[in-house]
Amino acid sequence: MSLIGVWNITPTPFHEDGSLDIESLKRLTVFTREKGVNGMTILGVLGEADKLTEAERDRVIAATVEAAGPEFPICVGATHAGTDGCIAYCRRARELGARAVMVAPPRMARTNDAALERHYQAVAEAIDIPVVVQDFPPAVGGLLMGVDVIARIGAASPRLRYLKLEDEPSPMKVSQVRAANPDIVIFGGLGGTMFLEELRHGAHGTMTGFAYPEVLVDIHRRFTSGDVDGATEVFYKYVPLIRFENQPRINLAIRKHIYHRRGAIASPRARAPFAPVDAETLADLDDILRRLDLH
Repeated sequence: MSLIGVWNITPTPFHEDGSLDIESLKRLTVFTREKGVNGMTILGVLGEADKLTEAERDRVIAATVEAAGPEFPICVGATHAGTDGCIAYCRRARELGARAVMVAPPRMARTNDAALERHYQAVAEAIDIPVVVQDFPPAVGGLLMGVDVIARIGAASPRLRYLKLEDEPSPMKVSQVRAANPDIVIFGGLGGTMFLEELRHGAHGTMTGFAYPEVLVDIHRRFTSGDVDGATEVFYKYVPLIRFENQPRINLAIRKHIYHRRGAIASPRARAPFAPVDAETLADLDDILRRLDLH
């Protein structure tokens, strides 16, 4: 498996009553695969994983892997507050067919580099698939991962040489990590808001949520083929939508509304508690989609 390129992080669909919508999940998986991405990541921060029971996690993973088919790899978010729990999540994802797992650092009262290294090494030793290290401080109580500790984690095992870098400013940190450990494969994130600059600084792709993943695929293909000007034009055309979709607190709701309008999911419902969007915000979305000929 080539863990590189564009991996779309998708939301978890629910019915209007808040129950899991497995049929929409399967439809969303096929929809995403057909947009040309290299893989798909589920149960990320905006996959509402923390609102699912463990039985529901299993159902989501199994249904996604089944709909994806053997040629379309699935990465599963497996972050847990404890090392043993994280290992259990990772092993279960692997048993259900995941081709990689994504793991953010456990929340700690204060940064402890040695503890972080032990955590990731224990996870890598427990499974035989890649572990994508997620560097996203807001998701773990502001815990910061320094460049040096990321470089050491990446050097500890071939399975740990994958980084989802979302510590802002991300392009600068991409350059710093590449200088510290050139073997690390770096994915951008942050909804794609800095995707072009991340590529320019040496990122190998992006692992992020965006309801028009084919746009990110187009940017990546143009950039990696040497058409930097073409990639730049595409990015600048769609960055208003990328920016709008990634608004704090309502980014999940907006993304689900777009997937719903595109026919990929039956309902834009998020699981409570969640921040809804108002009619004015949806009108703004309509305006952007119309101006980009995406309505």
